[in-house]
Amino acid sequence: MTRKLYFTILIAALAVLWAVLAFHPVDRSDWLLENVLLCLGVIVLLATRKRLPLSGISYTCILVFLCLHVIGAHYTYAEVPYDAAFRSLTGHSFDELVGWKRNNYDRVVHFSYGLLLAYPIRELFLRVADVRGFWGYFLPLDLTMSSSMLYELIEWLAAEAFGSGLGAAFLGSQGDEWDAQKDMALASLGALITMTLTALVNATSQRDFAREWVDSLRVHRTQPLGEIELQRRKLADTGTASSK
Repeated sequence: MTRKLYFTILIAALAVLWAVLAFHPVDRSDWLLENVLLCLGVIVLLATRKRLPLSGISYTCILVFLCLHVIGAHYTYAEVPYDAAFRSLTGHSFDELVGWKRNNYDRVVHFSYGLLLAYPIRELFLRVADVRGFWGYFLPLDLTMSSSMLYELIEWLAAEAFGSGLGAAFLGSQGDEWDAQKDMALASLGALITMTLTALVNATSQRDFAREWVDSLRVHRTQPLGEIELQRRKLADTGTASSK
């Protein structure tokens, strides 16, 4: 199966799921708000599929995460009936089995954000920024953490802008004052797991893994760049003045 065909199948599957769950969402206003980022993500994927096609693994991770988001948008994250579905299949409460006291679907998705998207982010860093060694694992983790923080700020601003009704549904904190911190921690943990597993796989399969890692931490320019830039500007200004 070609990458193009595989990408088409994934997008089609996401579109079918989205179309089915677009009918009668729990909260239409929240559904519309949640779909803003989804639409932006899909537009980026479609716009870059030719110039910067990702690997099948990356596309799979991204589309699985988007499917989780589509489900959360339909029910609102605080009301996804995963426990009721599990109870109907097994006769037992999943929340009781694991000791959860709240609907934790939002926490699962935040964890999945790091777990599923760190690898595609790493692929972008390797292919666009040409990072190597340590930085090929640290920077995807760092960007996952910072983007998770940015999303929490967006949630906070939305809650302030839309008030207690729609804002609370979009925020989905369920009364937990540490909700934002826990969400960011779970996203970071997911990314850390993915990057650790990726590093372990590469360490056993790449002969130059250790050498590349060490070389990426070596100082390649001994002079401070700030002073060099100031000297360059000073010489440029001197040359301009003398030419006049």
